[in-house]
Amino acid sequence: MRYRYLVLILFSLMARPALSRTDEWVQLFNGKDLTGWEQVGKGNFVVENGMLKTVGGMGLLWCTRQKIGHSVVRVVFKLTHDQDDSGVFIRIPQKPTEPWMPVKQGYEVEIGNWQDAYSCTGVLYSLTKARARPSKATGEWNTMEITLDGPHTIVFVTDYTEGQAVPAKQHNYEPDRGRRPDAGYIGLQNHSAESAVWFREVAVKSLGN
Repeated sequence: MRYRYLVLILFSLMARPALSRTDEWVQLFNGKDLTGWEQVGKGNFVVENGMLKTVGGMGLLWCTRQKIGHSVVRVVFKLTHDQDDSGVFIRIPQKPTEPWMPVKQGYEVEIGNWQDAYSCTGVLYSLTKARARPSKATGEWNTMEITLDGPHTIVFVTDYTEGQAVPAKQHNYEPDRGRRPDAGYIGLQNHSAESAVWFREVAVKSLGN
């Protein structure tokens, strides 16, 4: 197995000069407050002990700095309960004003210990199937590195290029099928009042030229 205990996702990023460096990670969450982020939906995120925590109902905390592509995004997270649910959204085409547009028009990189191979940690929710289950146990920290490279999205557990066949949409709450942009906004999901997912790092590093 080429990679162990990591979820790697490759994705593409149209970055400003501040994100053009290849020798270091740029932290998108400062560990103090929600500067550079905006919440949509009923639920929200709170900052506790230098970390982000999901609270309340469904919502999305999205990074307002710029659209991201041609980069690696690193997210360090942990679940509090076995049934916790969250996700990292990528390729969101427009600035979100409510939480359902990103669900329908972006991609959700799932976070959750679900049995369904199309909805467990690391897959593009309901679109791609997991090839492995590298997530750590509930309460332990996981590192998910996401790299977007043009139309190609590679995850340790899945590999997808825009235009490849995916299962037909079964439910209204699933994402619309169709091509996503090479660069888009990113966000973190707070799924429900019952879930409590922690994030201690959200960072990005350009893939370079």
